[in-house]
Amino acid sequence: MSNNTVITIGRQYGSAGREIGQLLAKELGINCYDKELLKKAAKESGLCEELFENHDEKPTNSFLYSLVMDTYSLGYSSSAFIDMPLNHKVFLAQFDAIKKIANQESCVIVGRCADYALADYKNCLNVFIHAKLEDRIKRIVEKYNLTEAKAKDLIHKTDKSRSSYYNYYTSKRWGETSSYHLALDSSIVGVEGAVKIIRDYLEYMQKDTPHI
Repeated sequence: MSNNTVITIGRQYGSAGREIGQLLAKELGINCYDKELLKKAAKESGLCEELFENHDEKPTNSFLYSLVMDTYSLGYSSSAFIDMPLNHKVFLAQFDAIKKIANQESCVIVGRCADYALADYKNCLNVFIHAKLEDRIKRIVEKYNLTEAKAKDLIHKTDKSRSSYYNYYTSKRWGETSSYHLALDSSIVGVEGAVKIIRDYLEYMQKDTPHI
């Protein structure tokens, strides 16, 4: 198993989780994978990139999860994979891409159940970013030029989608503190403050575990 250090970031919509991940990666001199992960998974699996965009962190209510994971080790050319529903193909391809990236380099990975995919990696720091609803609404309004009502609706729908996706594919609960090493309120600590806290925690981990 690789000794690379990987920071995974789960996030509420509008909490600046992606921005925090990008700034953290920049300060650490490593890559940050968000939408880039979709391109990598599409390329390696041979599936159309548009499929990954359409199914990205979307919930599912069909098929059996156990059958999905049983198929994981068989590869993309197996008949079981070929016959599998598209949403499960997308998940498995991303799951595989996350593991490959973690084996190749130290990095930051935003969303997409990365903490679950790397559950056996000792050098993985799992973070969840959340924020007050009013702050998230303000952020989305400014970023996408939406009304407050539309921003609030988008936040609720996106969070519900991410939660359903995460809870279905993992053995944990999205946003539950026990699922992560750190849970940070970006309304209180801000983007730069969150980055500093994560870096400080990472340094503590590295001192406590010399092999990192």
